[in-house]
Amino acid sequence: METTSAQEKRALRDALGSFSTGVTVITTHDEKGQSLIGLTVNSFSSVSLDPPLVLWSIANHSPSVPHFSVGRQQAIHVLSKDQEALARHFATPQADKFSGVDHQAPGDFGAPLIEGCSARFYCVTESVVPAGDHQIILARVLRYESEPVAPLLFVRGAFATI
Repeated sequence: METTSAQEKRALRDALGSFSTGVTVITTHDEKGQSLIGLTVNSFSSVSLDPPLVLWSIANHSPSVPHFSVGRQQAIHVLSKDQEALARHFATPQADKFSGVDHQAPGDFGAPLIEGCSARFYCVTESVVPAGDHQIILARVLRYESEPVAPLLFVRGAFATI
């Protein structure tokens, strides 16, 4: 199906919104290690356990695309049910997304870390696949942490919890 009109695109988006997803914030830093990068993503999915791989996608027009090239480290934070404000914060364009956000600066891993999440995955980009108006980021999980905290969900254009 090829959608062309704004009305058709909206209808497809609404239909796809019937599938609930988790909400993540993905963080890294720029190539020089001077600026911290973070964005809200709900396209996160597991791919493989052996080797451990996950994927997520980013819009082609996002200024953050170059920061997730092959070999770049990233932390994928699965947000908890109490982190809706954080999801909205990282979804809003602004010069310094980490201003006012409690986080640990990049250390030996190279990506800023946000506390209070349901899970966190320390990853490195394995490949970037062009796919329509997005890039699919395939990332290898190097290590992970999880907490017994309910995740934040997104369905039909709104946040939800279990």
